[in-house]
Amino acid sequence: QVQLVESGGGLVQPGGSLKLSCAASGFVFSDHFMYWVRQRPGKGLEWVAAINTGGDYQYYHASVKGRFTISRDNAKNTVDLQMNNLKSDDTAVYYCAQGSPNGDTWNTTPGARGTQVTVSS
Repeated sequence: QVQLVESGGGLVQPGGSLKLSCAASGFVFSDHFMYWVRQRPGKGLEWVAAINTGGDYQYYHASVKGRFTISRDNAKNTVDLQMNNLKSDDTAVYYCAQGSPNGDTWNTTPGARGTQVTVSS
């Protein structure tokens, strides 16, 4: 079955940086877009960044464009999210999500824990 394990979250001051990582298994990783999505306190899931199967096209939510960078390693089945210039509004639980082969949909895994990112002074 699809497994996505996130790591790298933590507490950081405004303006700081964090790098999240996701290890994927249970499917042909290189055949799928990959997403990072987040759930801010009291809000629903929202997509943050996406990357195509080859890793040469990236897509970002307007709120993080220019600050976050998504990347993937198809040899290692991993997808990362480098987050710079973090703001308090970035405080959320971040999840890795499997995208469809053409990227038009995404799904987190049932019971996913995600990784907590807290931006606070």
